[in-house]
Amino acid sequence: MEQRTRIFRTKSKNECTTKNPCSLLCKSLLHKSLLLAPMILDDFVQIDEKGLYCKYGDFYLDPKLPAKTAVITHGHADHAVSGNYDVYCTRATASVMQLRYDRTAAKVFNIVGFNEPFTIGKVTITLIPAGHMLGSAQVLMEYEGTRYLYTGDYKLQPDDTCEPIEWVTTDILITESTFADPEVIHPDPVAEIQKINSIKTNILLGAYGLGKSQRLINLISTHVPQKKILVHHRIMPINAIYQKMGVVLGPHQIYGRKLMKVQDEFVYIVPPFTFDSYIRATGVTRLFASGWKNLQVNQRDTLFISDHVDWNDILETIARTQPKQIWTLHGDGRHLKAHFNNNIFVKLL
Repeated sequence: MEQRTRIFRTKSKNECTTKNPCSLLCKSLLHKSLLLAPMILDDFVQIDEKGLYCKYGDFYLDPKLPAKTAVITHGHADHAVSGNYDVYCTRATASVMQLRYDRTAAKVFNIVGFNEPFTIGKVTITLIPAGHMLGSAQVLMEYEGTRYLYTGDYKLQPDDTCEPIEWVTTDILITESTFADPEVIHPDPVAEIQKINSIKTNILLGAYGLGKSQRLINLISTHVPQKKILVHHRIMPINAIYQKMGVVLGPHQIYGRKLMKVQDEFVYIVPPFTFDSYIRATGVTRLFASGWKNLQVNQRDTLFISDHVDWNDILETIARTQPKQIWTLHGDGRHLKAHFNNNIFVKLL
């Protein structure tokens, strides 16, 4: 109310006054615009012991502990836990959770398509492609005329193994801030994967089994086609989900020990626990695909391929979604707060 009062009191040389015939019209239009402005609820989502909670719809977003009602953005284990009762998610996310958790994945799966609004309580929800991995979704929540967009994990880089990110405008952008640092700029993934052209020994390539491994198979088979891709047995069932949903990964086969004994430009993709167990492996070049510097094998043998947004990506996201406020989580939002100063309100959840 104070801000509204100040607006009325602030006058420029050309501003209408009570002596000006258009005064009543100007005041009427200003009053109408204020009435139409969205009412942002500071407590629309809050973090408690189970995770990010929306009390206005009585549901959790990617809960860390089992919840009665959960909207889950994607299948990575830090976002999709077992034991929830009602789960709302995409078909790909449900398939991954059922593979990982079997009967404890959820009591009820509510499969939702992209851009198909549904309601939980009094909140209207729409899942928007996030580009992070197959089936990953942003969550657009609309309540009493105000739009809140929770990004989950998301990516702007092109990726043939998942749906590309789509844009919607919002009043509040609730964004991950994993790499929200001006010093973090992800390199071109094609240029990164082409670095293995110069490696003639067999390669032991560490990567997260879900999302990253499938992207690597596609990148290698497309841009470094002379390499022969071997895949750890625990990754193969995930590949099957991707292929069942129509994703073309590229040529690959399950790992065989005899194959790797021959130097024939094999690339053996393994999950992190296997990669760590082969720390003294001989006859191979070890690489780990990640956006994190601390996960690289050394300063020389690097493969910076990330499935998260970097600093420039976040700024582009803000420009495209046009939020009035930015709320950050899953990282450090202090750089964004300093960058926007008072131009856009930034809250760290």
